[in-house]
Amino acid sequence: MFEHYFQCPYCWETISMLLDSSVSKQTYIEDCEVCCNPIQLTPQFLESELVGFEAINIEQ
Repeated sequence: MFEHYFQCPYCWETISMLLDSSVSKQTYIEDCEVCCNPIQLTPQFLESELVGFEAINIEQ
């Protein structure tokens, strides 16, 4: 597991999430631990190193 810090696209607070580096590219949804809004996360790993990361809001 890989801990990554980023800003929530809703409340702009810095939050951290554990990412699974065993899957090279994945997309999933997690709730912000501060404001509880859903965030679509897309981390990308190359040889267990984080090479790309997107956190976008889900307009509801």
